[in-house]
Amino acid sequence: VVALRGRSGVLDNKYLLYLMQSREMREKLVARSSGTTVVGIRQSELRKIDVTLPPISRQRIVAHILGALDDKIELNRKQNETLEAMARAMFKAWFVDFEPVRAKMEGRWKRGQSLPGMPAHLYDLFPDRMVESELGEIPEGWRCSTIGEEVTVCGGSTPSTKEAAFWENGQHCWATPKDLAGKRYPVLMDTDRKITDAGLAKISSGLLPVGTVLLSSRAPIGYLAIAEVPTAINQGFIAMKCNGVLSSLFVLMWCAENMGAIIGKSNGSTFQEVSKSSFRSLPVVISPALILDGFSKIVEPLYRRIVVNERESRFLARIRDVLLPELISGGVRIQNAE
Repeated sequence: VVALRGRSGVLDNKYLLYLMQSREMREKLVARSSGTTVVGIRQSELRKIDVTLPPISRQRIVAHILGALDDKIELNRKQNETLEAMARAMFKAWFVDFEPVRAKMEGRWKRGQSLPGMPAHLYDLFPDRMVESELGEIPEGWRCSTIGEEVTVCGGSTPSTKEAAFWENGQHCWATPKDLAGKRYPVLMDTDRKITDAGLAKISSGLLPVGTVLLSSRAPIGYLAIAEVPTAINQGFIAMKCNGVLSSLFVLMWCAENMGAIIGKSNGSTFQEVSKSSFRSLPVVISPALILDGFSKIVEPLYRRIVVNERESRFLARIRDVLLPELISGGVRIQNAE
């Protein structure tokens, strides 16, 4: 790592940040790099790289324009972190800790009152007693099931990559676990590769609908997302079509909360993998439909806001990436960029 600091009155530090991210600068860095096993650049070589700098006043304006885009992306990120934390906390309280039931049992929640995450109008939906079950104590009136009984579990495959007719000019999204790697939020809006109609015909699960929950089942296990576009998948996923009483958001958060149990079902010699049959057998406690509906009405708007923020951030990032080289090179006038 090296630290770079612009000289006062000559090079604005924020402008320097975007200058170093420009394609021209990356090409210059690569051209002066050395090494075979580990490629790097010596400070002596870094110092020799020539740069053309506009006046400091223009540098600051360029940095302000690009920085405004990055600031909005960062604001969206923070908002999404809060929204996701709220939804997960509510799921855990309702369906893992059974907090509304325990609050009624202990007299901490009375009719007409609201508690955090428990609006007053939901009071009568929750029982005031726990009963024994095969899964331990659960709220009275709730039932034990398995995830395989509540959702449709399916997998995917990879059509021959040597067959151009399956891939060239593909129009359908085709996901691999790599498409979920590094995602901050469980939203799949696009895939790196697209597949044709001919390629899609080779995948028995076909094109999965919007709302399908995707779980990477190997290499690695545990990536999660809800498909926001129809998508086909490769063999590295367990896909859950939520066509029963459980919503996509419930299933997504159930998977996240039970990831330890899911990974515990894995086996394999070359690499660990969770089979669909093993996954289907995982137990789940199901509440009455009115409670599930009440949960969805509260968390669905939170998730939709996350999706809107992610779409906006992707759009702003594209604008930034288009503007960056043009502003650095002077190809776009400041007035036009603003």
